[in-house]
Amino acid sequence: MIGEYLRVTAAELDRVIQDPDWALGLVEEVQDAKEESEPAPAEARHFSTYKAWDMLRFLMARAEFPVNVIHGEEPFAEDEDWGYGPPRYLRPERVRLAAEALRTTTYAQLFSGVDPAELTSAEVNPLRWGEPGSLEWGRPWYDNLTQFFEAAARADDAMLVWLD
Repeated sequence: MIGEYLRVTAAELDRVIQDPDWALGLVEEVQDAKEESEPAPAEARHFSTYKAWDMLRFLMARAEFPVNVIHGEEPFAEDEDWGYGPPRYLRPERVRLAAEALRTTTYAQLFSGVDPAELTSAEVNPLRWGEPGSLEWGRPWYDNLTQFFEAAARADDAMLVWLD
């Protein structure tokens, strides 16, 4: 399972809510275009946390993030074509709040007081938390997710969120 995100304008979000099939087509179109060039997170329209989503979910819940960045908040379609669970979205104001929380919460703060055994006990994937340096594995994903959300917030974009 991998965490997926797509930035959409407010007008596109309205269409997504009305026509989830159109949204799936848009996702496929953007992902196909991304295969030709890999933009930096701040310029990207699509972003993935790959398998780091579960670790980030655990840490953000522990830190009481004000926005569900990993699963999104409001469902807009059935999950059959989207992967695991229904896809959800974040409205622009929630994207701005998420960006602020990401920007003001460092990766070190997320891990403050966390013992790798805690992640293992909670069965947080990828289940290699006892290895040296394992807690640093998610840092680039978190930093890139922060850049992606900050760019979306600056553009006043909404966000589609799903696990594939």
